[in-house]
Amino acid sequence: MAAPGPALCLFDVDGTLTAPRQKITQEMDNFLQNLRRKIKIGVVGGSDFAKVQEQLGDDVVGKFDYVFPENGLVAYKDGKFLCRQSIQSHLGEDLIQDLINYCLSYIAKIKLPKKRGTFIEFRSGMLNVSPIGRSCSQEERLEFYELDQKENIRGKFVADLQKQFVGKGLTFSIGGQISVDIFPDGWDKRFCLGQVENDGYKTIYFFGDKTMPGGNDYEIFTDARTVGYTVTRPEDTQRICEKLFL
Repeated sequence: MAAPGPALCLFDVDGTLTAPRQKITQEMDNFLQNLRRKIKIGVVGGSDFAKVQEQLGDDVVGKFDYVFPENGLVAYKDGKFLCRQSIQSHLGEDLIQDLINYCLSYIAKIKLPKKRGTFIEFRSGMLNVSPIGRSCSQEERLEFYELDQKENIRGKFVADLQKQFVGKGLTFSIGGQISVDIFPDGWDKRFCLGQVENDGYKTIYFFGDKTMPGGNDYEIFTDARTVGYTVTRPEDTQRICEKLFL
């Protein structure tokens, strides 16, 4: 059972509310709106706002009490825009170019069954780096993910980046199925907690699928301010929420 007192449920997107990079099902959409009658709900994802809309609907800010794209570096509350942080002003152009140049050089040396386009996506709060390229098809995405599971392509990439940029105040984490997220220390999904910690919640629940060390849900999942639940698919999320709140 859920803890007593005002509470908030924060959800990751890929693998938690939707299949990776897929649109939310009508069943899950309906379930979340029913859940919202019982408890405040929010979404926190690594993707930018446009991708959050693609997956959760153009009216996403009206369907969630909080919407936190880019780990909360972009924030919406009660349907209204709150704020946006800027990675370029925080890190500076020299470090950003060093990161971009090094990542492109590293990716150029990786031999994969397929490579496509958009290897680096520049977002407000992070660099999203994909060895296969974000313009890959869904089939190519799954092919890369299965290969990555066997050969630890992204894990090796992260380890190399950590060694190369040690002491630069950067965090490198594995996100989704095809990419690595790069952002300033502290700009992981815990950042969104600063937007809600003064809103009177006694308990903040978090649901995510990448909760292992190195995953982009790990920090918020283990944070003392949250009660974390690990899921592997949207059906898990619905099942746990039904048990806790409905």
